[in-house]
Amino acid sequence: MPVPARLPSWAWVTGLTVGAIAAVTVLAVQADRGPHPTATSAKPSSSASAQPTPTASAPARVPDGSGTGRRIVYSLGEKRVWLVDASEATRRTFTVWPGTVSPDPGTYTVSSRNAATTGSDGVQIEHIVYFAAKSGVSVAFSNAVDGASPPPAASGTQTGGVRMRKADGTALWAFGTVGTTVTVVK
Repeated sequence: MPVPARLPSWAWVTGLTVGAIAAVTVLAVQADRGPHPTATSAKPSSSASAQPTPTASAPARVPDGSGTGRRIVYSLGEKRVWLVDASEATRRTFTVWPGTVSPDPGTYTVSSRNAATTGSDGVQIEHIVYFAAKSGVSVAFSNAVDGASPPPAASGTQTGGVRMRKADGTALWAFGTVGTTVTVVK
């Protein structure tokens, strides 16, 4: 019985390199596709009766006049966000809880991000994506670490947080890197 020939070391390295490139390519394609909208209900919280509960839903149509290309679209009237990719496909859409200070309609850019902190309302938050300021208040997307809805704002408290469910916050954090366009519409 003949003995199989041994492969030279360069062949092993080449094989490992090709395998690694293939694996990275598959992961990159999956990451580019991003999370998809899902229909789920949010966990009830102690303030559930005080505010509507944001939910993910079937993709609503991206508002007219919200620009083109890869962007985050935030509708003040619908209390909804869309993550739109470069091909104009909606990667995810979901409702949000706006703070007491809202940005004016217009085009902004993600200026900075913070992995976690305490919000101005005392809630532990994560995935903070800053994109505007108004009346000295920073406006940013975020989600509560515990996944609960935010409590109603105290009388006279100015908050610029645009809160969302935890899964939506994770998706926006992955999508909304520094420099990403944010379009705010009425």
